[in-house]
Amino acid sequence: MKRNLTFLLMLAASLALSAQIFPDFSRMNFGCDGNSITSGNQWSATVVRQLGFATHHNVAVGSATWACHPDTQDYGSEGFAGISGGWQPTTDAAELQMRHNNTSKVHVQKFIAEVESGKFPAPDVFVFSMGTNDGNLGSAEEALKGKSLDDVDVTTMAGGARWAIQTIIEHFPDCRVFVCTPIQTSDPRHNEQNLRKIAILKEICQALSVQVIDCYSESGITEKLEDGNGHRYLRDGLHPDTAGQQLMGRYIAKEIRNNYF
Repeated sequence: MKRNLTFLLMLAASLALSAQIFPDFSRMNFGCDGNSITSGNQWSATVVRQLGFATHHNVAVGSATWACHPDTQDYGSEGFAGISGGWQPTTDAAELQMRHNNTSKVHVQKFIAEVESGKFPAPDVFVFSMGTNDGNLGSAEEALKGKSLDDVDVTTMAGGARWAIQTIIEHFPDCRVFVCTPIQTSDPRHNEQNLRKIAILKEICQALSVQVIDCYSESGITEKLEDGNGHRYLRDGLHPDTAGQQLMGRYIAKEIRNNYF
């Protein structure tokens, strides 16, 4: 009997300590942005379920980039064409404009508009997971010049990332922001490019004092075990299947839990 009582007291003390160490995410709201690896209910749904967030506000769209195009429209501006995740060849001008609006800047503007309209609450945690589709990288040094976003070249990945991350920080000062690196793919050449992107993103995040979640090196998805034919976690060598989405989500949830303050 005494032994059982001791065990129960130890268990209660352990639970009390855990409550002090880890916050109550059930009282918090989750937001995220990204591309086809993030859109819908993929890894982010696992994060929300694992940590028990109160809400899930996801503005990710397939084929998205950090970088804008020269003709990218502001969300809600006069004549705004919308956003499209299309990727197959087309000459349709309206479709091309919507594709050119599929950027982190426009996504963030949409996210803020939906919060301000009352459709969603302000986020307590926001996670970006982008970069795979970017081609014009730019440099962190150039993107980080000055304090204002007015002069940032958002047509580069570096500039688009700075604009999107800093805008979330400025609009939601109580929100904890995280940035996930791109995951490994089955293509070594693609991974070499991803490593160059990650180096830039880490510089941007360091300057903005934002936590980086290293999905490339620590999520459990590796090029060595993927062949482009749904071998382990990537159904096509790039996009995680259900098991891969859940693996990513569990890893990201762990990083949020362990680094939230």
